Amino acid sequence: MNYEFAVEIFGIISIFIMVTSYALEHISPVFIAIFSFGCLLAATYAFLLGSIPFIIAEGIWAVIAFRRWQLAKN
Repeated sequence: MNYEFAVEIFGIISIFIMVTSYALEHISPVFIAIFSFGCLLAATYAFLLGSIPFIIAEGIWAVIAFRRWQLAKN
């Protein structure tokens, strides 16, 4: 398996985690935390691609989701 293919698979998994957990957020605050983690994975994917705007956007989403999770679990 070459590097580019591995990075693409990582990106697909990251986005799958984000989309799935976002759709399930209404069930439990745990899915908000998982969404935050998915955003961090997507930011890592963007880093591997060298996409600074995407790193920033996904990083912001991760922080917002983490804060939402903190508020929802209390």
